Amino acid sequence: MTIEMGPAMKLTCSSNQRDGGRTLRIISATAALAAIVLLAGCEQNSYIAPPPPKVDVAIPVQRAVTRYLEATGNTAPIKSVDLVARVQGFLESIDYKDGDFVKEGATLFTIEPETYKLKLEQAKAAEVGAQATVKQAEADFKRQSDLVARQAVSQATLDTSTSTRDNAQAGLQQAQVNTRIAEINYGYTKVAAPFDGVVSAHLVSVGELVGAASPTQLATIVALDPIYVNFNVNEQDVLRVRAEARRRGLTSADLKQFPIEIGLQTEDGYPHVGNLDYASPTLNQSTGTLAVRGIVSNPNRVLLPGFFVRVRVPVDQQKDALLIPDTAIGSDQSGRYVLVVNGDNVVEQRKVQTGALDAGLRVIENGLKADDRVVIAGLLRVIPGQKVDPQLQKLAPSSEAAK
Repeated sequence: MTIEMGPAMKLTCSSNQRDGGRTLRIISATAALAAIVLLAGCEQNSYIAPPPPKVDVAIPVQRAVTRYLEATGNTAPIKSVDLVARVQGFLESIDYKDGDFVKEGATLFTIEPETYKLKLEQAKAAEVGAQATVKQAEADFKRQSDLVARQAVSQATLDTSTSTRDNAQAGLQQAQVNTRIAEINYGYTKVAAPFDGVVSAHLVSVGELVGAASPTQLATIVALDPIYVNFNVNEQDVLRVRAEARRRGLTSADLKQFPIEIGLQTEDGYPHVGNLDYASPTLNQSTGTLAVRGIVSNPNRVLLPGFFVRVRVPVDQQKDALLIPDTAIGSDQSGRYVLVVNGDNVVEQRKVQTGALDAGLRVIENGLKADDRVVIAGLLRVIPGQKVDPQLQKLAPSSEAAK
């Protein structure tokens, strides 16, 4: 006889009449016990946790780096002069093209020179007449002096001759001054470049009367090589630089020899190099910053006045700096942090103080040790306190190193 106990269990009973009853009872009890064990096994199934997530970790790169003071500044011309008409007259010619680069002494404008040339010749003629008068007065003075010595004339006659001679000499000096003034005014009829630079568009036209009531601006000339770079340094950086200067025994004059590097917003790195030129003696109390100026060579006139530029000044060198990728750094309300895997492969959060970017890696000033395993990928898959399966990677600087 066959007994169906479920889809996977079937019991067969012997047809032997001698022990059929007892055998059937034993088989039934065994089947019941097996069913109970199977049910108990189903009810005691437990949850098996998944393996720890894999995350990429790396040991910080350790090397010497130069620490920079970084700021944003703007360029300004080292020289900028408004060209004005210093004498009255009609503008005769414009002797340059707008925007030209000109050399010092080049003539830029000519103002009706004929009138001033005639005045100069008039002054020279008056000077020649004054010289003749002086010569005649000198001769008369000597003659009267001889006569007085022989008592041939009175002293009063000699006094009159002396006065005439002195007046003639004064007249000659006045004539010489007038000649010099006429020469200067005649020179003003040609407006020349006071230094090498680029001249702006002219502000007056040929034939226009200039210098009538007051000096008339004709154009502006700007020197572009070298060029100034103005920027501000916050108080914390000022204290750090001064402390480093004291440590190295540098004076304020030495600080002016510090190199300065700048780059435009569209340029990679800092291709333009110069030196610090000036630092304000006082901080601006309203902003808490110190005004600083650098001077940078600009032979190709790439830099124009008014550009916003990135500025950095090397302050000191850190021998054993720790560097990690920027992507490994997170931030929250309390500041910057990194995730570190400890010896038990448990994630920890570390507060760090970051420095400058160097060859594609970020300098960590404080909060990290040289042998820490920093999570560099998969930050969103891990949380502090979680156990992970760290996969050690090797850090390499960015292919485009900072210049």
